Amino acid sequence: MALTQARRDLFRLFLKRSVGPQRLVAGEFVLQAAARGVPVLHVGRRELDELCEGRVHQGVCLEATPLPFKSLEEAEEPGWGDGESLNRQLLWLVLEQIQDPMNLGALLRSAYFLGVDRVVTSQRNSCPLTPTVSKASSGAMEVFDVYSTDDLRSFLKAKAAEGWEVVGTVSQSEAVENVPVISCSEFRWNKPIILVIGNEGDGLSLETQLLCQQMLVIPSGRALHPGIESLNVSVAT
Repeated sequence: MALTQARRDLFRLFLKRSVGPQRLVAGEFVLQAAARGVPVLHVGRRELDELCEGRVHQGVCLEATPLPFKSLEEAEEPGWGDGESLNRQLLWLVLEQIQDPMNLGALLRSAYFLGVDRVVTSQRNSCPLTPTVSKASSGAMEVFDVYSTDDLRSFLKAKAAEGWEVVGTVSQSEAVENVPVISCSEFRWNKPIILVIGNEGDGLSLETQLLCQQMLVIPSGRALHPGIESLNVSVAT
């Protein structure tokens, strides 16, 4: 995906020396690299392991520039009445301090597949768009822009003033001051939505909770043992 999308500057493609069916797969990478003018180096597994710092690589490693977050200032504002959104509600996903790259990658894959219009992360204490995130997203990060803001509170206030509904998320054991908590199965979606997901350990900050109009909870299927009171954040999302 990184080779075909032209969103990064590409320097070198490393392929594990192979025979048989794997060699045919490697041939496809060689053709893609040639089309982009990227040099290809055939190396041993140990060298690939070192290049990838021990991460799973499946015999392929691409040297390229990082993908940065996009700023909200450079984003095109989708209109509620444009052709794309005439027959459906807009849905933005906002991530507050998601720190695990595997979680972030899984979140991006689900958001892309299920049609989320935009993903926005908080800059502070959030995972960057690393190689691990791209691999965990199965390439979705290579085709799906991810935006970032250094002032999440002001962003949410501005969107609420524009008529968006800001909806937070909590585990079923939590209560939120002055914000109604309802089951996600009872939620009725009748305006553009911003769904806000919190940090793996602490959930949403109190300041962010107080900016939400409603909080959604996923009800469990059994009485839960203490310490297992919520889903993994990417699964819940």
